[in-house]
Amino acid sequence: MPQIAQLSATYASQIFWALIFFGFVFFAIGRGMIPGVLANVASRDKQIADDLAAAEAARRAAEADEASWKDASAKQRAQAQDLIATAKAEAAKATDARLAQAGKAIEARVAEADARIASARAGALGEIETVASEAASDIVARLAGVTVDAGAARAAVKEVLHG
Repeated sequence: MPQIAQLSATYASQIFWALIFFGFVFFAIGRGMIPGVLANVASRDKQIADDLAAAEAARRAAEADEASWKDASAKQRAQAQDLIATAKAEAAKATDARLAQAGKAIEARVAEADARIASARAGALGEIETVASEAASDIVARLAGVTVDAGAARAAVKEVLHG
């Protein structure tokens, strides 16, 4: 078969040119382009690693800032609570002082009113005794026709009223 005899000559030249082509491609791509691509990949990896490190540092800084902010906020909240408690205590003291002053004023007015009532009662009792002793003297004079001494009539009325 003549086709089989031509195979070795045809394939030998094709294998030769395939090796030359692949060798050229290997050296052109392998030595020329791949190092550039690998450098680019390494540069990107380095950039990504640097960005991740910067992000981690920024996260730590943000956490530290948040912690300091929380501490400052807690201190300010405590100071505000202290101010509120102080204001409440001062207001309570002022209110107590005003209440005590008002209580004293009310007690003084009540004592004054009690004194007026006592003096009015004493005056009224004195007038009642006088009117009663005069009425008793008149009644005894009309009924018995006897004149009673004003002092004796007053003593008898006092004894009946208070005794």
